[in-house]
Amino acid sequence: MVRAGPDEPPPFDFWPYFDAIPRADFDGFDCTAGQVQWVYRDSNGKFEHVLVSSQDPNVFLVLVLDRHSGTVVGHRLLNLRNEYGLDDQSSGAA
Repeated sequence: MVRAGPDEPPPFDFWPYFDAIPRADFDGFDCTAGQVQWVYRDSNGKFEHVLVSSQDPNVFLVLVLDRHSGTVVGHRLLNLRNEYGLDDQSSGAA
């Protein structure tokens, strides 16, 4: 995966999909600001992973986009605190 440039436009409008994600899938985290923090693209340029920020700097809602078909393949909550055992102290939070 290679990080996409910050000025690159999205390949298509994925926000209607995002808006339809069930609230339960956010596990209590708030991503409603709709701020895209990071975008990563696979080496073939087919798939893009869009990381939408939450109020916690270690939690993102990830959308997987199929750039060729112009569809969202799926989504998942990426909680780096759970994935890597981070706590408030290691994240720099007071």
